[in-house]
Amino acid sequence: MKKENEINILFTSSGRRVALINNFKEVYNQYNIRGKIITADLKNNVPSAYFSDKHMIVPKISSPKYLEELINICKQESIHLIIPLIDTELTLLAKSRTLFEEIGVKVLVSSVELNEIASDKTKTYDFFVEKGLQTPKVYTNEELDKKAFRFPLLIKPLDGSSSKGVTKILNEKELDFFCEYIPNAMVQEFVEGTEYTVDVMVDFKGNIKTIVPRMRIETRAGEVSKGVTEKNGIIINAVEEVVNLLPQPVGCLTLQLFKKTNGDITFIEINPRFGGGIPLSIQAGANFPLWTIQACKGENFTVQDYSWKENLTMLRFDEAVYTERINYAN
Repeated sequence: MKKENEINILFTSSGRRVALINNFKEVYNQYNIRGKIITADLKNNVPSAYFSDKHMIVPKISSPKYLEELINICKQESIHLIIPLIDTELTLLAKSRTLFEEIGVKVLVSSVELNEIASDKTKTYDFFVEKGLQTPKVYTNEELDKKAFRFPLLIKPLDGSSSKGVTKILNEKELDFFCEYIPNAMVQEFVEGTEYTVDVMVDFKGNIKTIVPRMRIETRAGEVSKGVTEKNGIIINAVEEVVNLLPQPVGCLTLQLFKKTNGDITFIEINPRFGGGIPLSIQAGANFPLWTIQACKGENFTVQDYSWKENLTMLRFDEAVYTERINYAN
């Protein structure tokens, strides 16, 4: 039975997201919030399993039993909120939202339409173009055949994630090779400038609480390893415009963009989930965990908060979990 003034959260596809799990636990302690944090993943030897209150093994997202198992966990653990942490399950959970609402569970996920826009780079491009927003040009097969472009180019998978397969192309030989090598390849204009990831928090009505631009100093395996917060009014205003155009955004969103040398803002990607670099924004004072809990409890964001600290720099490094031997098959 669920108790009042308690919130139990289930993080799915929790993997290596230890910092985010700890950020939520700190908010529970700081604000005397009752409840537990449950993680779920395909394996039992993921690092996050050793930082949550309980870890659950679930089937692959592609399995027909995945949703059934999540529902069982929600009932067993009296879950109030599900927070998905990987792109590949966002659309699935958005489509299945009512299954969870029927048992009193909210899902921190944006609309099906928004997730479909975000999960297909061509649809993302079409969205930006349709709304009159600057974005790198995507070349059609006809334009590529006619060589109606200039090097360098950028190539990436249409449905890629975490910068996997993103490659700078310098000549025709590389273009021919990577068009064949990368599945569902998309070729686009290469943009010069400073790259930013921008964290945005919105409630279940789409009201914005804050926008935090993070300049990407260095990345590793598609995730920012060095970054710095920046109160850039031009970027904040541009991102606010985009978020207000999105169909039913919910929770934490991350947008990627370039500030070109002439100052123009060029949008690259939309990721409607907690990004890997979100601990920097949280450490700077943008209290995404608290705001998530408040939104789950039905609060609407009527006042924005930009009190977070500027010029906070994050330099990430690896840590290890030491435990007794576990079942490596899982």
